[in-house]
Amino acid sequence: MLGGALVLAVTQLAASIAGLVRDNVLAATFTARGEVGVVDAYIAAFRPSDFLLQTFILSAVGSVLVPMIAAHREKGSQRSMEDLLGGAVGAGALLFGAMAIVLAVAFRSLAPFFVDFQGDALELYVHFGRMALLTNLLFVFGSVYGQYLISIQRYWIYGITPVLYTLGTIVGTVALTPVYGAYGPMLGTLCGSVLFVALRIWGVSVSGTAVRLGLWHADIGEMGLLMIPRMVALGALQIQLLFFDKFASSLDAGSVMLNAYARNFQSVVVGVVGIAVAQSGFALMSQAAARGELARFVTYVRKAVLLVLGLTIPGAIALALLAPVAAWLVHITEYLPVFRTILFAYALSIPFDSLNHVLVRGYYATKHTLVPALTMLLYVVVAIGIAWWLLPRIGVQSLGVGYAVGSAAMTIVLAALLPLRLRKIP
Repeated sequence: MLGGALVLAVTQLAASIAGLVRDNVLAATFTARGEVGVVDAYIAAFRPSDFLLQTFILSAVGSVLVPMIAAHREKGSQRSMEDLLGGAVGAGALLFGAMAIVLAVAFRSLAPFFVDFQGDALELYVHFGRMALLTNLLFVFGSVYGQYLISIQRYWIYGITPVLYTLGTIVGTVALTPVYGAYGPMLGTLCGSVLFVALRIWGVSVSGTAVRLGLWHADIGEMGLLMIPRMVALGALQIQLLFFDKFASSLDAGSVMLNAYARNFQSVVVGVVGIAVAQSGFALMSQAAARGELARFVTYVRKAVLLVLGLTIPGAIALALLAPVAAWLVHITEYLPVFRTILFAYALSIPFDSLNHVLVRGYYATKHTLVPALTMLLYVVVAIGIAWWLLPRIGVQSLGVGYAVGSAAMTIVLAALLPLRLRKIP
């Protein structure tokens, strides 16, 4: 687990650094052009598309596909596992594609419900939102194949692809903005998503697994049932992000950007530690659960929790103290007084957010999604409620406070209920 976590930590750090470079390039490019609203529109435009992807696709892919793949591998059923992979890809692409067409047609009418942009910013938001749907259609393929790479512990290929995706946005911003204006970053993002998918398909192919495309597999029905609680959870999370963008877009220009950038810095520590440890332990916990090895399962969870706490607490403290450096890195020093307080609130959430990734995968490894879904609902209600209540009082900083309190509440409930779930492992 530690070896896999180290690989994922390195690649996640590389992805985070690429993300910070992207944020810097976006802010520097469009601030210099006097178009900071372009960055707000770019960030917010992915939320509706992400809602569909996370709720209806990743709810199944990210929670139940790895344990099912592990079960087929334990039985030595290679062909059945390949058919499951192909069926998940085909069914997911068909479902998302149909929803994407409907949303693309209705995007202009729905936009005022998602954001409070006006004028040119609203026009850009609509166009960007439609392009984001195409990007996320490609992510359906990349996400399914990425989960297979996790299940066979091919962490390097899995981890390096987000870096290449982000590099697409950077190159697009630098090279295409002088030609295509505000559309440069989005065109670069689309090219990056093509590279993201292509490399993951190659990774699956060279592992000796046939890449097939189907529309069904016998296990997809069970996946559909197991994903329902996760659909609720991820749907609620995306709704929280939509609300946060709605709140921020009603404030001064740049507020969406400041909140997103502070959250991005928080995600560096969470990604390098929390997600890396959780992803590395997920396949191992799934194997232990499939074999009914409770003691081994508990050992993985305990070691993952201790490792996360030992690394994220110092990381959170360091991030809070380094706010001026963080602002300089993403070219927003002029907004430092506001950014510092937002970043401090998000830093408080780092240990809790990281633990949540580990604990949630502990439930998923046992093919249980209800408790994580309910705790995610709790998190969303708390986060939105506190942000809404504090918004008139402290402005955009309220979003970070709501996020931190919601994350802490989720951690407490997940940790309290996990022992009850473990008693049901045969």
